[in-house]
Amino acid sequence: MLPTITVDVGTTSIKLCMFGAGGGLVASARHTTPTVQDAWGEIYDLESVTEAITGFIRGLDPSARATVKRVAITGVGESGGLVRPDLSLASPMILWHDHRGADYLATLSAADRALMYRITGLPVNANYGLSKVAWASGQSSHPGDQAQWLNIAEYLAALMSGQRWSEYSLASRTMALDLNSGKWSAEACALLGLDAGIFPELRNALDGSTIAGGYARTAGLPDDVLIHVAGHDHMVGAVGAGLQHGELLNSTGTTEGLLFLRDAPSLDESSAQAKLANGLSCTGAEYTLFASIPTGGSAFATLQSMLGLTADQLSACISTLHKRYVAGQVDLGAIPLVLPQFRGSPPPSKRATARGVIAGLRTDTSAEDLVLGCFLGMALQFQDVLRLFPTQPDRVKVIGPASLNPLWLQLKADLLGTPLSVSQLNEVVSRGAQALASGVPCDWDDCQPEDVLVNARQNALLGEWYAEIQPQWEYLKGVPA
Repeated sequence: MLPTITVDVGTTSIKLCMFGAGGGLVASARHTTPTVQDAWGEIYDLESVTEAITGFIRGLDPSARATVKRVAITGVGESGGLVRPDLSLASPMILWHDHRGADYLATLSAADRALMYRITGLPVNANYGLSKVAWASGQSSHPGDQAQWLNIAEYLAALMSGQRWSEYSLASRTMALDLNSGKWSAEACALLGLDAGIFPELRNALDGSTIAGGYARTAGLPDDVLIHVAGHDHMVGAVGAGLQHGELLNSTGTTEGLLFLRDAPSLDESSAQAKLANGLSCTGAEYTLFASIPTGGSAFATLQSMLGLTADQLSACISTLHKRYVAGQVDLGAIPLVLPQFRGSPPPSKRATARGVIAGLRTDTSAEDLVLGCFLGMALQFQDVLRLFPTQPDRVKVIGPASLNPLWLQLKADLLGTPLSVSQLNEVVSRGAQALASGVPCDWDDCQPEDVLVNARQNALLGEWYAEIQPQWEYLKGVPA
């Protein structure tokens, strides 16, 4: 490994790390992702973003900073903005869940949507970059200024290197990349009235650019540092986890991702109907098949707000529930059925307007019951989404905040009847970014995984419970927004 600074721009927080040559963590910091509202929705507060990153680098011990060889940047896949050749912005830097470009997709016919899936491997959805590009292009007062679309991670790399480029795994989240050719698709872009030239050159995560002299001086970094766009955060996590074919990466953060590596894209009608998202890996050499559940770690904030609990109180509640659950002291029949669509629904509906539903409330329903019902609902959603994939995993690797939640993990293992292998190290995504920038693979054993085994008794009880509540569960999923 090469001494590397990693930048992971997430929905909730920006994770900043420095790793040494042996892969050991030298320093780390976490900042709430700074955003502001414009007239259409939520955008990045770029001044605060760049200040946080540069401040972290400047705050490193000078002797450690002098050893840095790489800066590797990763981020959420569907965010971005139009950036001119001088790196000034021609549009806001838009967040991944912003749907300001949705009207540009509304006129697409069923045939157009099928064509889009065959080309890009993505179901038509306003989360993906292309509709945001169309919106930003339509808003631009200078359409001939050679502005190009950059993801937030690519934009930060451009500020550090002076160059604009797009990395393959992030490009495959734009709905503008031809998966079969690995090039920008003029045909997909034309469906929204765009020229493919609005997207920059493509590089894989292993190809870096030399740091710009001005940024090197500002950050106090050596002038031979290479800047890398490591890629889409979930896919970089797969690298950090040493994901192999046949294994599932369960990447838990604000959202929850399910990711398989594939030898070829899955573009058949079944995958299209399931709205599974195909993509390219960070190296551009392998394909990915991915699904995202909008409510993941964000459920913690929802429960805190809903129930008036502090973070410590919620953690204590989860710990108590876990002990009661494994001891067989939970009456599943008394627990409310919670459909946790707090941020929209997962595939196959993928409705941003979907809302959560709670059924089965009683006069004696407690806050603990609602917390347990929420995590049961999250396990049910995971099971539903996993069943959409054409193959089932022979191993499930879990990374992210879920590794700290024994209740969530045990419910998932027991419901699926599948053991989980759970990383005990933080920032697997950041470790994957260092590995990509260093050109070396990662070993899952280095994440110090621990197994969460299936409790046979609880597996049987959950099976009986699911058979009873399945009709109601299916009904709740069909409730209009």
